[in-house]
Amino acid sequence: MLTRAQVVIVGAGVIGASIAYHLALRGCRDLLIVEKEASEVSGSTARSAAGVRHQFSSRTNILLSRYSIEKLRSFDTEVGGHAELHQVGYLFLVNDAATWAQYQRNAALQRELAVRVELLSPAEVARFVPGTRSDDLVGATFGPDDGYCDPYGIAMGYLRAARRMGARLQRATAVTGFAISGGAVTGVTTTGGPIACDVVINAAGPWAGEVAALAGLDVPVRPYRRNVYLTAPFPELPGPMPLTIDVGSGFYMRHEGASILMGKSNPDEPSSFTLNVDWAWLDHVLEAGLYRFPFLAKASLAERQCWAGLYEITPDHNPILGRHPDLAGYLDASGFSGHGIMHAPATGMLIAEELLDGRAHTIDIDELRISRFRGGRHHLEQNIV
Repeated sequence: MLTRAQVVIVGAGVIGASIAYHLALRGCRDLLIVEKEASEVSGSTARSAAGVRHQFSSRTNILLSRYSIEKLRSFDTEVGGHAELHQVGYLFLVNDAATWAQYQRNAALQRELAVRVELLSPAEVARFVPGTRSDDLVGATFGPDDGYCDPYGIAMGYLRAARRMGARLQRATAVTGFAISGGAVTGVTTTGGPIACDVVINAAGPWAGEVAALAGLDVPVRPYRRNVYLTAPFPELPGPMPLTIDVGSGFYMRHEGASILMGKSNPDEPSSFTLNVDWAWLDHVLEAGLYRFPFLAKASLAERQCWAGLYEITPDHNPILGRHPDLAGYLDASGFSGHGIMHAPATGMLIAEELLDGRAHTIDIDELRISRFRGGRHHLEQNIV
């Protein structure tokens, strides 16, 4: 059990791993990652649906995606590990005029930021997903550089590289409190004992709000269950297709080998840390999926391969990044609201800048700082799945 480190990172998921890698890469190597579970990368990262996309409504989120996806292209050779980036695209299907107007504005902003995106007519949707019901659609957007990846391979790649450079990892070590003196962090207490440090970075994912509360901070990150259902392989499965979202219902699906991975959020489910699959919710998912994609009626469910994970959600569906104004030596890196995998490369780089350079500068994160919630200066990310 270590008793001293310059920087303690709470959480050994993809965000904590990326931060450790980027700090170590810049020479800050007196790092300790503490993970409450017995194994690293065993929480939300390992339970992700793994999507990566540029198609957001926020300039900052688009820039985070643009940087991160470019880094994932070269991840295997630059960092080591297995990103398994499949740029099959994202296809958003829209069935009402007001939402379509918003998606067209989104597309204009994305193009302004050098992101490739196509506006499609309902008739063109069949070119991407044959058999889609399109008679009630008003349009669709397609981002050819979007897709999905291997979250576990990315997180482990970052962790291994960080550890090769000197970063350390302690498993089965939960943070239970903070040591604070003169308005600054001086250490943390854990289930394994106290650890003195100068900086704590909260990358605890769905548990980030609870970790912050141990320091007397109100960080509005709450856990919400998300269910992922998988079909058995079936011959009627369409050929190569993008990760497809029916915006009106919230249903999404993508290939997983010869099967379909699918899901749909339950907007009425309260916050919890529940990880059991919600089988009662499956009927709602299938109803939405069969309406838009009738060919799914020919599939059967692979029950033992379905799972549930946790989103770490903030009030505006944007992450909370950077130093906290009420506690010196404490930094937030959480609340990604389902976008942590796709924004992990940029987040690690930006938090390293925030700590080592005084503030993040490659991408301006001021609108993502926790201070936005004071005075109602936050803006909702519109493009949420």
